[in-house]
Amino acid sequence: MRSIPFFKMSGSGNDFIVIDNRENRVDLENPVDFVAKVCRRAMSVGADGLILVENTDGADFRWRFFNSDGSVAEMCGNGARCAARFAFLNQIAGPEMRFETDAGIIYAAVQADLVRLKMTDPQDLETDYALPVGTGPLQVSSVNTGVPHVVVTVADIDGVDVVNLGREIRYHDRYAPAGTNVNFVCPISKDTLALRTYERGVENETLACGTGAVAAAVVTASMQQWPSPIALKTRSGGVLTIYFKMAAGRFYDIHLEGDARVIYRGELLEDAWRY
Repeated sequence: MRSIPFFKMSGSGNDFIVIDNRENRVDLENPVDFVAKVCRRAMSVGADGLILVENTDGADFRWRFFNSDGSVAEMCGNGARCAARFAFLNQIAGPEMRFETDAGIIYAAVQADLVRLKMTDPQDLETDYALPVGTGPLQVSSVNTGVPHVVVTVADIDGVDVVNLGREIRYHDRYAPAGTNVNFVCPISKDTLALRTYERGVENETLACGTGAVAAAVVTASMQQWPSPIALKTRSGGVLTIYFKMAAGRFYDIHLEGDARVIYRGELLEDAWRY
């Protein structure tokens, strides 16, 4: 029976299947079905996404990132931290590295289970506009931090209907056809936000979202003049820290820092995706 070695990893509560695909172990023209099946919980390994680490001439490696439904995402901050630590542990790259993503070159530094990424500069920042939803106009902000995000500030982070309201915004006509991720944030101290995220491609709330944390920090810094760094307490209980610079309303030199833990390693057998 064919087998594919993998690591199961977690970045602040986002979990991923990570595969060294430099020898084309996953040699599929259309990997959507494979990804969706191995990411399905209870039926297979289960994960929020799958990462393929592959060869490239332009960096230490390149990745292909898939959401759990098999769709491709340009960027995932928590997944990128896991990919960086995976590459370091498997001697694909040193503790400081650069790798290719569909959002551009990402720089990473690994120290034990803590990984710090230099993110691409945020684009298309729009703050505090009214979005019509079923319950009436909702004040939101939006920004692209490698993938599109909407940010909604709320008074009670535990009382938010993340799934239903998040899904309504995710599929809103304003963000068609690609849709958007949706983040709900609530200040809990002078430099810390609580964060909950509905993730496009997972189509549910996840325990953390790295690009969502960057989006929440950028929006809060822009609207409330919070200085760098800003900490985001995720639903997993983990903390993501965002460092940034801002000049003339433009954000740059964005860094995302958080844990990237190896949960286990094993082998996918054909039964994991043939069912």
